[in-house]
Order: sequence, then structure tokens, then C-alpha cells
Amino acid sequence: MELYELTAHKLHELLVEKKTCSVEITSSIYQRIEKLDKKINSYITLTKELALEKARTVDKKIGKGEKIGPLAGIPIAIKDIISTKGTRTTCGSKILSNYVPIYDATVIEKLKKENAVILGKTNMDEFAMGSSTENSAYGVCKNPWDTSTIPGGSSGGSAASVASDLASMALGSDTGGSIRQPASMCGIVGLKPTYGRVSRYGLIAFASSLDQIGPITKDVKDTAILLNIISGHDSMDSTSVLEDVPDYTAHLKNDAKNLKIGVPKEYFVKGIHKDVEREVLNSIETFKKLGARILEISLPHTEYAVAAYYIIAPAEASSNLARYDGVHYGYRSIKSEIRNPKSEISSIVDMYERTRDEGFGNEVKRRIMLGTYALSSGYYEAYYLKALKVRTLIKNDFDEAFNKCDVILTPVSPTPAFKIGERISDPLQMYLSDIFTIPVNLAGLPAISIPCGFSSDGLPIGLQIIGKPFDEGQILRIAYTFEQNTDYHLKKPNL
Repeated sequence: MELYELTAHKLHELLVEKKTCSVEITSSIYQRIEKLDKKINSYITLTKELALEKARTVDKKIGKGEKIGPLAGIPIAIKDIISTKGTRTTCGSKILSNYVPIYDATVIEKLKKENAVILGKTNMDEFAMGSSTENSAYGVCKNPWDTSTIPGGSSGGSAASVASDLASMALGSDTGGSIRQPASMCGIVGLKPTYGRVSRYGLIAFASSLDQIGPITKDVKDTAILLNIISGHDSMDSTSVLEDVPDYTAHLKNDAKNLKIGVPKEYFVKGIHKDVEREVLNSIETFKKLGARILEISLPHTEYAVAAYYIIAPAEASSNLARYDGVHYGYRSIKSEIRNPKSEISSIVDMYERTRDEGFGNEVKRRIMLGTYALSSGYYEAYYLKALKVRTLIKNDFDEAFNKCDVILTPVSPTPAFKIGERISDPLQMYLSDIFTIPVNLAGLPAISIPCGFSSDGLPIGLQIIGKPFDEGQILRIAYTFEQNTDYHLKKPNL
């Protein structure tokens, strides 16, 4: 196999044994990026010089006989919503096209401390608002399994880069399924941690009570390794939880005996794609053969999750995106590019309006308007407050279910990857892409997507494993068990 095809843990072994070097690994990936990323468009910004400099530093450490950590010299891609000091961070938006942060996000500080090699910033739906990575100001990202289809979203660039061997691993963010859904559609592993497990400091906010950073990798072991590094309490994040972080790699055991797995009846509804239903049900049978007990459970408020989410998330977005005014940083309109190119700015309010009109894309404007409406006088109690109450009911459903079972298995998405442009003009249809992932974010739970099969068209299908709060070790063990008894994670797109 080529170096760029290998998992991070395999590359670490080769580095320790001095059978290769970080510069060689990093160069092999950049050569592949130069050859193939025009086809995929998974990156917005590349940091080749900085990456090779870091790789040389790691090689010198190895040459001196110094011990290195599991991510030292390993090339990693970063979703372009995570702040990177001195490197442009756009959030996939025109309004931040020239924004260069003066600080690193906590997760980036941790990666740098581990001497990971940062390859660049990956493409995404603007401000993480979308399920297809079609809402990027920097062009549509494509699925490496079929470039006429979407890679999922909003972390589509991160998922596509890992699936097409343009990165060894990546970081994404998940607000309503934005790690798990693209991981599912690109045939790789993606984990959304418990809310508060990973610091959000430096994660540019979409919906603050829902956003979480998490790993996107080629296999479960790499996910456990990366989660070890980025997890932990952070005083810079008021929502970060003071909870001990176990060694997640210690949970990677091939064992599902006597495991109680809940399967919610509400997740197998009319409208689910027949191939998705078939592969998920086959996965459940695999766990039965491995000694697990399968229990039918009910999550009765699931049907209200999408409606509640699309009140809460836009409301928080409306507040968070108010800071983009053309004054502090980012894009500023000097002349109207839309109404009248010759018209000068007439007032500060005019500048605000034109900056946002020109700087934000249609989906971001749509969600700001939805959120502002839901928070407005006379509607706050009717919409936002009611959505918060529904959120509590959804969390209570999960709490009750976990009294009966250890984990919950569901599909990740109701369909495999769909065609580019197929749903972009139908927002409601697009929003339903996240119907199976949104409840997890509303409840603040951990969940992982792992490859579990393929559609009749050869597109990947993912299995979602949902765990109790801060029980990432359990879902990693179960995911690892499934992976050890199947070969879906070994399949590669033909590029």
C-alpha cells in the first residue's frame, strides 16, 4: 500500500520503526492532493510549507531517538470553522474570506503540542449550515465514491479528504449530524462526542448549545487515538465539563457478548431508503451472531426533533452571527455589488446591511431570518420556549431508553448520498437528511458513524451507535467489534 492510504496508527508504527519519515508521508499526501483535489474540492486552504516544516521537526526528534506521541508527524486536515493562528479561517463564507485568527483553538493547541502535521483547512457548508457542502462560497465539494453526488455536510470537506486519502485523519464539527452524516456518506468513521467532552474554544459558533468538535478517520482505532488527544476540560470554555478522560484505546476490544442493544422503532419509518434499511438490519443481525441482545425500544418524541432543532439552532445562529458587521474583521462592503455598483455607502446601517447581504449566502440568510423571527417579541414563547421544552422531552426519552439498554443502534441518514443539486432548492427536504442525527445533538449524547454496507449504486451506508453521556469508550468498543468482524472500512473509492 501507498503511504497516503495507511491509517494514522499504522503510520505511527512505521515512524517508530524508522521505516519511513514524516516528510515522506506528508509529501505523498500533498502529491495526491495536487493530483486529485481539483476533482473533489475538499480543501479551501493548504499550508504545505508549515506542514513540511513540522514534519522535518518530527523527523529530527526521531533521528535523535526521542520518544514520539501517536500523532507526531501524522498529517491531519482541519475543518475551516476551527481557528488556526496565522492561517486563514473562512467558515466557508465570503464574509470571512480574509480573516486570519490571532489565536489557536484549544484542539489545535493540543494537536500542535502532539506535533501533528496540519495539512490545511477543509471545505464546508457556510458556517456549518447545511447537509451537503453545497453551501460553500468556495465551490461544491464532491463525494469520492461518485463525484456527481454530495459528500454530506457540513463537514463534507473533512470527510471527503479522509475517504480519498487526501488526509490521514481530520477534525470536523457536529451541530445536527455534521460529522456523522458525511462520514456515513463517504464510507469512513466519524464520532460526535458528548457535549462538553471536547473544548469549543476557537470553534466559530453556529449554535453554541449544540456544536461539538470530533474526529473523522479511516478506522475506529484512529478515532480513539484522536479523541484521546482532543478531549478534556478547558478553562477557556464555560461549557467544557470537568470529567476524567479515559484512555479510549483501552476500550478497543472485540467483544459484544451480553451487550444490550436498543433499536428504536421510530427510526425505521416510511421514506427510509430500502438499501439503508437492509444494511442496518443486516448489521443488527451481525451483532446478534456476536452474542448481543437486541431490544426494541421507543423514542416517542423523535418526530418533533427536526422541528425543534430548526427553531433552536437558527435562534442561536441569529445571535452568534450578529458579530459579522463589516467593522471588527472580515469582509466589508464599500460599494453595493448587488443593488447599484456605483452607489456609495450612505450610513453605518447601510454598510451593515450591504456587508451582510453580499457576505452571507442564501442558507445563512435563511437561518438568520428564521432565528430572528423565533426570538422576536410575541413569538419567543410560542416557538423558542416550546422548542426547548421538546428538547427536554427528547433527552428524557433517551434517559428512559438507557435504563433498558447499553447503546442504541440506528441508521445515520435515511438515504445514501444524493445527487449534487437535487435538494438545494428544497430546504425542507434537505433538512430531513439529518432526521436520525439531530436528536443526539439535542440530548447532548455521544454517537459514532461506522461503515456498514453499500447501496445498489455502490454508495456507502453508515450505522449510528448512540451511547450514554460520556460513555464514548462503550460506543468505541462496539464500533471496533463490528469493524473487526466486517470489512466495509477497508473498501476504497476508485479515484
